[in-house]
Amino acid sequence: MRKNKAMIFWFCLPAVLSLLIMFVYPVCRTVLMSFFRVESLTAGLGDWSFFGLGNYSKIFSSQSFRTAMSNMVVIWLVGGLITLALALLMSVVLTSGIRGKKFFRAAIYMPNIISAVALATMWIQYIFQYDYGLLNAIVTTLGMEKVKWLGSDMKFWTMTASFIFGSVGYYMLIYISGIEGIPQDLYEAATLDGASKVQQFFRLTLPLLKGVIKTSITFWSINATTFFLWSKMFSPIDTEESTIVPVIYLYDMVFGGKGVVNRDAGAGAAVGVVLTLLIIAVYVITNRLFKKTDLEY
Repeated sequence: MRKNKAMIFWFCLPAVLSLLIMFVYPVCRTVLMSFFRVESLTAGLGDWSFFGLGNYSKIFSSQSFRTAMSNMVVIWLVGGLITLALALLMSVVLTSGIRGKKFFRAAIYMPNIISAVALATMWIQYIFQYDYGLLNAIVTTLGMEKVKWLGSDMKFWTMTASFIFGSVGYYMLIYISGIEGIPQDLYEAATLDGASKVQQFFRLTLPLLKGVIKTSITFWSINATTFFLWSKMFSPIDTEESTIVPVIYLYDMVFGGKGVVNRDAGAGAAVGVVLTLLIIAVYVITNRLFKKTDLEY
């Protein structure tokens, strides 16, 4: 028995050490750093000076941070509604027994296996480009004037639309896995009772997908708060008001960027803590909204 316990200990030790070093320590250091005035991420503890809630006051009083938070909320809310609704619709259609469902699944999921950098470049260079982009080619064919899709007034929405396009397939597969796990006997019984397809969807499919929907909302919240690459691709040189999000603000504060004179790792850590708390809040709220029902399968 003792040998078995010793063997379990030595087998678990590398994983536990890796968790402590690569996850627990950075998290604890970041939380602690958010209460100190720290110029550089590599600064030793001796160079830290206690600042209390000063870093949090600093970021919330910054117009750039408030704009970044506003952009993130719009991406999370509007983008989330569109993405999850489209993913659910496609998953229902593709599990309804239509022909060629394997092809459509692969085609819709395709953007997820392409590099996000390549996908963003495709949208910027071939779809939204002013002179020879696909959208302006369609616009001019219809006899209308070209649109500056990448102009400051449109860039946020074009960026969000591109992000949605690249995300729908991922959540579609999550919903498909949930729907395929529902026993067909339930649908057959509902059909015999005279329930229409719409009634089956709202009274049978949706209630049984509560756990899947909760998971999807949590994943989408994480993706929205870590929205970095798409913003950088659409504003590669300088941070713009139309594309700034909290992680871009964090990056500029820690590593320097437009309008940042003095780097501030403490303020950057405060941004990270705020984003983490937001994700936890969303998780707690969704857990309360999507409680388990008595219906089991």
